[in-house]
Amino acid sequence: MLDVCLLGTGGMMPLPYRRLTSLMARFNGMSILIDCGEGTQIAIKEKGWSFKPIDLICFTHYHADHISGLPGLLLTMGNAERKKPLVMIGPRGLTHVVNSLRVIAPELPFPIEFIEIQDMEETYTFNGFCIDAFRVQHNVTCYGYSIRVPRTGKFLVDKAREAGVPQCAWNRLQKGELVEVDGVLYTPEMVLGEERKGIKVTYCTDTRPVPMIAKHAEGADLFICEGMYGEPEKKAKAMEYKHMTFLEAAQLAKLAQPKELWLTHYSPSLVRPEPFMDQVRQVFAQARAGEDLKFRQLDFEDED
Repeated sequence: MLDVCLLGTGGMMPLPYRRLTSLMARFNGMSILIDCGEGTQIAIKEKGWSFKPIDLICFTHYHADHISGLPGLLLTMGNAERKKPLVMIGPRGLTHVVNSLRVIAPELPFPIEFIEIQDMEETYTFNGFCIDAFRVQHNVTCYGYSIRVPRTGKFLVDKAREAGVPQCAWNRLQKGELVEVDGVLYTPEMVLGEERKGIKVTYCTDTRPVPMIAKHAEGADLFICEGMYGEPEKKAKAMEYKHMTFLEAAQLAKLAQPKELWLTHYSPSLVRPEPFMDQVRQVFAQARAGEDLKFRQLDFEDED
């Protein structure tokens, strides 16, 4: 089960009714934060979630509206007497950027482990889930992310017996471990069927529509994508500043075919996104206007 919450949906500046873009997800007792703009802490509090389980923060890029809330968040986590390491992932320069911001949050009771993305696409594996980072097209180096929860195949008793796997090894093999019994090594493939469909959430913002995005959002349970401008006539402005319109995001969703599309990262000039959504749904029917604290709980598909 993966819980997903849009903490904020605004771009450029926070507004009284819209905080800056940030996403929080929870899985297996661990929380993942993508971006940390001004107001992120307040949104987490309003949602009723905790700062303490945040073990991973991913940054799309280093414009202020995506990272300016970090020093305050680090101080809050430190005041909660956190001791275990905090992992951060981001484009090259992450270590320098964060340490510069820490001039105003110098003393923390926990270490920070930095992972700087080097290539166009990279995958990182954590406790039961994966993070896929993929390069997008903004006016600075910027990445989108997918959070994936893989699902192993079903345990097949007949297959295990035919392979001569001792019953004492079944439980550990089902969990994906290698097991040695009496000098014989047994592998999970000896007792499991084909890998089943997992859970995937793809998130990208501050970018032009590029094929890399559709590739990574393909078949996602939830695709959260920038829609800076609702007005189609603002496409030229979107192109100039390397952003997207609602319709461009919908075209990406049409290519990727996720179960659902949420739009986010609205321009301060866009007061209400909903009036533009009928036109968006003509391109991709399962499009929704994101809003602060919009929440979804995702689970594995039921099987016969």
